[in-house]
Amino acid sequence: MNPIPSRLAIAVLLGACVLVGTACTDREAQRQAQAAAEAQAKEQAAAQLQREYDAAITAGNWELARVHGAALLAQYPATDAASAVEPDLADVTAKAEAAREQRRMAALWNYARVAAGKGEQRSAAIFSTEALDTGGSAPATVQLVIRDHPEWKRSAYLVLEGGDFDCYGGCKVKVAFDDGAAKAMSAWRPKTDEAIAMFIEDYRGLWKQMRKAQRVSIEFPVKAGGTRTAVFDVGGLDGSQMPGWD
Repeated sequence: MNPIPSRLAIAVLLGACVLVGTACTDREAQRQAQAAAEAQAKEQAAAQLQREYDAAITAGNWELARVHGAALLAQYPATDAASAVEPDLADVTAKAEAAREQRRMAALWNYARVAAGKGEQRSAAIFSTEALDTGGSAPATVQLVIRDHPEWKRSAYLVLEGGDFDCYGGCKVKVAFDDGAAKAMSAWRPKTDEAIAMFIEDYRGLWKQMRKAQRVSIEFPVKAGGTRTAVFDVGGLDGSQMPGWD
């Protein structure tokens, strides 16, 4: 057997190598084309999310902007759009949290308009953040009410579900706004059994300071002994519900 390949065998071998090389080149070209197409698709999808993110910011919808921005960074982190959005996303997230908190506090208030005498009574009421033991059968939340009555005029008062205030002859309550120092305010408990209520005399001052605060705490005396402190998240108060108070 002749160990030296024939010219035909060599030609066949060279042809096979050429074919294999061509196939490899074609596969590499296809791979690169596919990768480029995928990268372009990601850039386009990321750009669309960035447009939605920018539109939400323009509309002042910080919560929606945060959603779009977080999705953009999570799904398309290596895109131009992600690079453009990332520096401001922390600020947008902070504003989104503030908006969510504001919405939460707004939902804490209850507003009412009812016919009273020859006019209409308006009120804005909110419950304390926690239940308190005020001498009733069980701990219960305390209610803060701002009222505008056609005959009794304006007032601000606390209402208990159980127990009673120790304030029939008048007393002082301590009122603090946010982290400020507590201020003493005069209060009184009307001699009536219709409601366990205690009026704060400086309702104008209470309203004025409350409109600038996020939280109000009121310490008051109870017949069960000592004092209790009710805390109210008041930052969501809608002043338009009580015309003329601002």
